Amino acid sequence: MAKKQYAMVVDLLKCTGCGACALACKTENNTQISARGQTFKWADFYMMTEGKYPNVKYAAYPVRCNHCSEPPCVQACPEPKALYKTEEGITMYNKRYCLGQTCRKCLIDTKNKCPYSSENPEKEGAQYSVISWNQVGVKTHDFWHDKTAILPGITSSPEEIAKKTGVIPAHKHAYRFRDDKPPAAGQKSPGKGELADVRSDDGIEKCHFCIHRIRNNEEPYCVVSCPSKARVVGDINDPNSEVSKLIKQYKPMRFKNNKGEFLTDAEIEKSTKPNMYYIRSYSVKA
Repeated sequence: MAKKQYAMVVDLLKCTGCGACALACKTENNTQISARGQTFKWADFYMMTEGKYPNVKYAAYPVRCNHCSEPPCVQACPEPKALYKTEEGITMYNKRYCLGQTCRKCLIDTKNKCPYSSENPEKEGAQYSVISWNQVGVKTHDFWHDKTAILPGITSSPEEIAKKTGVIPAHKHAYRFRDDKPPAAGQKSPGKGELADVRSDDGIEKCHFCIHRIRNNEEPYCVVSCPSKARVVGDINDPNSEVSKLIKQYKPMRFKNNKGEFLTDAEIEKSTKPNMYYIRSYSVKA
């Protein structure tokens, strides 16, 4: 029996780039607001522009961790390896073993760094980064400590709102999760990753496929929240799964990196084998 490998298929004919998936991820996992050169978005978009005005085409490609079948970030991670693959094929992490900002090999290793991540996306000419890292001693939710009113004399400050709710961030979605299963066969990592509902300083973080929901037989929150049902998840190694049927029916595309390049058929075998597939297309002329 083939091992599981969870994947996501995005139907671009249905996706309008509304951002509901990104907002859903941020409220479910309380990722930070973009700061210090990092995007801090586990669910993001690559906005592709083609042509010149007035003949311009735009296309929105939702992006997130690809949960690659051959993840270079896992290879780069020093033993005892904070990054590991779960039995579902999810690329998970155990913060207990992460060396944080003193390491970041998953981001900077010249041989094995994640091709979908950047230390500073803007400086590296990228729109997003799958992996983010949190600096030691730096508050991870600066916005909610800000005493400045959003609109002077009209609205409350973020700090006032947070005080009224009693939590930071103010939209805190409470959950805790501990991986109680061994990692996928052949892994050097001891596994046992833990998740909290609010980000903390230091350590590498990224999309974990909403494993706390997957293990509860629920779909990731970005999938549940998509109004057009453009996202489908399942085991790509199961020929009867919906994701397998979709990529068999429509020729899929997969990103090569975080700069908008796609893998060619000839490059797939030597790639990280990303498990984020795009089918069909939707674009709007300006």
